Amino acid sequence: MKKFILVLLIGVFQGLWSQTAEQIIEKNIQNTGGLIQWKLLNSIVLQGKVVLGVNEEYPVKIYQQRPNLKKTTFTIKGKEYAIEGYDGEKGYSMNFATNKLTEVKDYVSESFDTDFIDYDSKGFTVHYLGREKIGNVDCYKIELVKNVNKTLYYFDAKTYMLVREINKNDILTYYDYRKVGNLFMPFKIESSSQKKEGDYVLLFNKIEINKVFPPNAFKF
Repeated sequence: MKKFILVLLIGVFQGLWSQTAEQIIEKNIQNTGGLIQWKLLNSIVLQGKVVLGVNEEYPVKIYQQRPNLKKTTFTIKGKEYAIEGYDGEKGYSMNFATNKLTEVKDYVSESFDTDFIDYDSKGFTVHYLGREKIGNVDCYKIELVKNVNKTLYYFDAKTYMLVREINKNDILTYYDYRKVGNLFMPFKIESSSQKKEGDYVLLFNKIEINKVFPPNAFKF
């Protein structure tokens, strides 16, 4: 009998945890502009600088368009260079040894929306893992799982803004949320790799949304 009650209680608590995780995600979407506004977002241009080291930084622009088009450019000595992206069919990245763009085999394009928007229809399950501090910020810790892929999300327990994301490759920390149109977006992103290589900081001074790009904007 005791074992039956214990199993029953575990099931109840698991249900509460799943419901809490769902509510946290819904609160984040609501506080950053709402689901309708996020689905009305069709393109974005992020402009600022990327800091690669103590004395190494470059002007950067990131262009993105639904469903998964992307192009990132650096400006070096006054000239803008595309360094990576996806044109809808092929992915490319800069080979700095030859200073040429090369096709990336088995390129996996990024989703335009974050995975936790409509996560259930994308095949993800969500789990609430409790609270944890990121620096001085008390956060809710959420895990999204799909097959063998797991991503951790940390949401500010007061504002529900996304503070940190940990996936199989990178640790991304988000700061300085500002309103862009009807949406709130981070203007600073710190990235560190799980292998402790290729770390960088993105500092944006301008974000534009729903710009219309020419047909060949993402071609290389």
